[in-house]
Amino acid sequence: MRAVQLFEYNQPPRVVEVPRPEIQGPFDVIVKIAGAGVCRTDLHIMEEVWRHSLGDPKLPYTIGHENAGWVEEVGSAVTGLSQGDPVILHPLMSCGVCRACRAGNDMHCENSKFPGLDGTDGGYAEYMRTSVRSVVKLAPGTDPAPLSPFADAGITAYHAVKKIAPLTYPGSVVALVGVGGLGHFAAQLLKVMTTAKVIAIETREQRLGFAKELGCDEAVLAGQDGGVQAVLDYTNGRGADVVLDFVGEHGTPDNALKMVRKGGTYSIIGYGGTVAPTTLDMISRELNVIGNLVGTYNDLVELMELAHQGKVKITSAQFPLEQAAAVWHYLDAGEIVGRGVLVP
Repeated sequence: MRAVQLFEYNQPPRVVEVPRPEIQGPFDVIVKIAGAGVCRTDLHIMEEVWRHSLGDPKLPYTIGHENAGWVEEVGSAVTGLSQGDPVILHPLMSCGVCRACRAGNDMHCENSKFPGLDGTDGGYAEYMRTSVRSVVKLAPGTDPAPLSPFADAGITAYHAVKKIAPLTYPGSVVALVGVGGLGHFAAQLLKVMTTAKVIAIETREQRLGFAKELGCDEAVLAGQDGGVQAVLDYTNGRGADVVLDFVGEHGTPDNALKMVRKGGTYSIIGYGGTVAPTTLDMISRELNVIGNLVGTYNDLVELMELAHQGKVKITSAQFPLEQAAAVWHYLDAGEIVGRGVLVP
């Protein structure tokens, strides 16, 4: 079968022929991939950002961690799934028995595998192997391909919004930094899950209208100060109750800390930069700084219910698997609105 594999860091992955995966354990599921979302993390994988934190995965391996498709084959202990069922896959393969899993925090599983990231073969391929614990069954007749970005970008945004929702109230303000692949989900989710007003900050003028279409109450260009003054003006000088940062680099952490109000919360989703408030600033303004990983399996189930109800939608563009290198170039240049999806 065809697969996109990483052979060398700082070099583009290649489309190659590899053996089709086979059932190895009783809880395995083989999925025929319908679509795989293209994520900025893929670029970071190629650039060695994740290499050492993941224990230097053995190359080559198939990347791609936002996956959806149809059940092809199941292990002997799998029930409730049949060949042809449309499914979306939680990105982690969790064990189900460690403390984190038993507490419902399966994205922190102590024995997890992360296909497409840690050396385990992912979904930029015609087929992939996963665990039944990762499979979310979709409604019969659903086309899984356009839904694949929900599997990581969607649930990461959902997880972040769900965490800060209790901190909002009618009249509160959430500043949304970056309305891209993850941020465009958050814009919609903030309107579904909170009563807050939302101001979006973008570096690209063409995305301001996009942010308004998604439900944001205001959308402004970042400008030289990263949007700080615009947020202060919008909040009569108080600052935002919550800042959701979907960029996390290029100065956004510093700017986010300037636009959050006293007692407010800076929530980090994007990464690559450094968060460095002084201890005095943290104490005198009583700031909260929280990080966000990908969401849980239950987060994905809940998000898919919102999608089924038509309350959250994906803006995406589909490309053939062979165009993977071109799609990463478009993503890196900021030319993809929403999310890109590779289709085998």
